[in-house]
Amino acid sequence: MKDVSRRDFMKYCVGSAAALGLNLSVLGNLEKALAAGGGPPIIWLNGANCTGCTVSLANLFSNNAGTTNVADLLLNTIDLAFHPNLMGAAGDLAVAELRSASTREGGFILAIDGGIPTAFGGRTCMLWTEDGREVTAMEAVKDLAPKAAAVLCIGTCASFGGMPAGDPNPTGIQSVGQITGVPTINIPGCPSHPDWVVGTIAQLLAGESPSLDSDGRPKAFFGKEIHDRCPRKDEDEAKTFGMDGQCLEELGCKGKETKADCYSRHWNSDTNWCIGANAICIGCTEKGFPDKFSPFYDGEGHGGEDDDHEDDDHEDDEHEDDEHEDDDHEDDEHEDDEHKDD
Repeated sequence: MKDVSRRDFMKYCVGSAAALGLNLSVLGNLEKALAAGGGPPIIWLNGANCTGCTVSLANLFSNNAGTTNVADLLLNTIDLAFHPNLMGAAGDLAVAELRSASTREGGFILAIDGGIPTAFGGRTCMLWTEDGREVTAMEAVKDLAPKAAAVLCIGTCASFGGMPAGDPNPTGIQSVGQITGVPTINIPGCPSHPDWVVGTIAQLLAGESPSLDSDGRPKAFFGKEIHDRCPRKDEDEAKTFGMDGQCLEELGCKGKETKADCYSRHWNSDTNWCIGANAICIGCTEKGFPDKFSPFYDGEGHGGEDDDHEDDDHEDDEHEDDEHEDDDHEDDEHEDDEHKDD
């Protein structure tokens, strides 16, 4: 694996400035911050999550800068002081790193991936052991968020509750903003796109705050509905799945209700995106996901004729059963009459 130097990271940001939402002033400030060897450390906590956002971020540099190591990028270039999946330290040493970063001069950036359980005193999600007791995600974010220079919610679970907050929500999941009352920069998605994460962090390292929408999302990435820019917008409506190039609205696509730039950014190093793969948009960057958009698939656009045939078949079966019952009843009556005559 090839390490990512500060120069490599800067080259990536310059080459992808438009895609990352970075203007020239941000790039200038970022270059100065990286040259000074600094920027605030980042403490990354995992709440109730699937670690998908970390996996998504780890795919970032697969094609953009050769074969590289995202762990090195985060630990050495961006100064990720604590991440339970990527850091080498564990146990007391890892907790000591976290505590040191949280008191460092100049502040720190707190990133949270996952919703925060509140039921059972938050004890359904433990993050580490300290002084002989377990520290819950709820306790950790309540302690660290008010002290942070900025709070990043990575993914929909941290931003709005997401999947683990879906009905019936047995662990009482809340978003980071709900549980702490601290303003957050929300980078939703299930998972979030790595460009959204890196672009936002780059702005913060440059000493600038991204412009946010009413849901706390960076406007550079979440400024327009997917349907408005979808290449299938003016195409015929698909009546069933697997129809290349056709609009999927009648099959349940939530592109009209969902703000993100997936249509131009694509995923897995620009390989594809949901609609490009003939799957619907399920609204994963929006508040209220998944319950607000369930059921994901709409049967209105397909299966109608088959359903009609099934109804006809069912009626035919019932009719045949009734005829058989009538015939059997008549045969029984005929036999009774013969017995009486005998």
